Parts: sequence; structure tokens; C-alpha cells
Amino acid sequence: MKFKGIIFDLDGTLLNTIEDITRSLNLVLSRRGYRKYSEEECKLMVGDGMEVLVKRAVPEIADDDRAIQDLIQEYRREYAITYKERSRPYDGILEVLAELKKAGIKMAVLSNKSHEFTVRMTRELLPVEFDVILGAKPGTPVKPDPTPLHEVLRQLALRPEEVVYVGDTSVDMETARAGGLLAAGALWGFRSEEELVRSGAQVLLKTPRDLLPLIFSEEPERRG
Repeated sequence: MKFKGIIFDLDGTLLNTIEDITRSLNLVLSRRGYRKYSEEECKLMVGDGMEVLVKRAVPEIADDDRAIQDLIQEYRREYAITYKERSRPYDGILEVLAELKKAGIKMAVLSNKSHEFTVRMTRELLPVEFDVILGAKPGTPVKPDPTPLHEVLRQLALRPEEVVYVGDTSVDMETARAGGLLAAGALWGFRSEEELVRSGAQVLLKTPRDLLPLIFSEEPERRG
């Protein structure tokens, strides 16, 4: 078996979280008199962390650090209440994770969501034990910077060529390519096939179950 480990993005890859994110964001924005967003619009805004999400939501004050930080704190408080009301694993994810775990594949979660929420949501909504869970921490680089990816690899004790990175955004594909991992695009997630291909996806997965033959075959078909 060529691959010994998998690193997953969280939002849009393992968990469909967009409804709770959109609702929490819109509650905060409406209180301040800003425009609200649809779930489809929010799908294009997430992926780079909480601060970037808020800045994209209110571009008119994006350069006002104090105002942005105030909004971030309010969003964080609101999201802490509603973060798992409707967030759920994608269809087939739990079964695939169970099969990978049974086969002895090492598994990790790497997200630009805050480390606190990354850990809580992974443990509370995915009843599978991951070897590493890492989210965004203050003062540390986030994806697509490969620094956190290298930290996950270190903790897994695996080489880049032994690991597949699965994600649903350009940030994920760029992260995988920067770290030397096979970049697998999750077509069930938040972004389009076009974006995934453009940003370097080497393999496209239509469903979570497509991950199994990729892991267990000796030489996966790559896009380049």
C-alpha cells in the first residue's frame, strides 16, 4: 500500500458546516446594520480563517483593525453557541473513516478554523479517533503556508510522499502542493471543480468513498 496517512481539511471536506457559519455570521452582521449573505455566497468566503471571513463580509471596514477584531469576537461568541446545531458529516464520511481506521491508516485534520473549534467539532461530530488535530493558533502561519502541514507530518511521523491531502478549496490544493503531498480535491465540498483543478488538484474525488481505492491502490491516476 503506497499511502500510510491522510490529512483532511474540516469544513467542506469532513463536515458540512456552512449553515451554522452563515447563520452566525448573519446574526452578527444584521445587529451592526451590514448586509447579510446566502449560504452559496458564504461558501466562497470561508477557508482562510475567521479573520479573513469577517473582512470579506464587511470590506468597507476591512482596514479598520479595531472594528474587525470587535466583529470577530462577537462572531466567535455567536458561533460558540450554534456551531453544531446543523453541522454534520457528509454522507459516507463516517463509513470511510471507519474503514481507513480499521486498515491502520494514520489520519489527521488540518484546518484554518480556530484550533479550539477544530478540536471540538472533530471530536464531537466525528466519532473516530484522529492521530493529529490542528487548527489555526494565534501568531502561527495558516494554510496555504505549508508550516502547519509540516507540523502535522512531523506528528504523524510520515513523509510527504506517504500522505494524501484531501480538501475542497484552492487553499487546500495549494497547501498540499507546497508540502509535496498528493492533492485530492473533494467535489462534494464548498468550491467548484474548476477551482480545484486550477489550484493544482492531482486527483478529484466525486464522493468520500472514492478515497478508498485511491489509498489502497498502488499507483493512483494523477492529473499532473
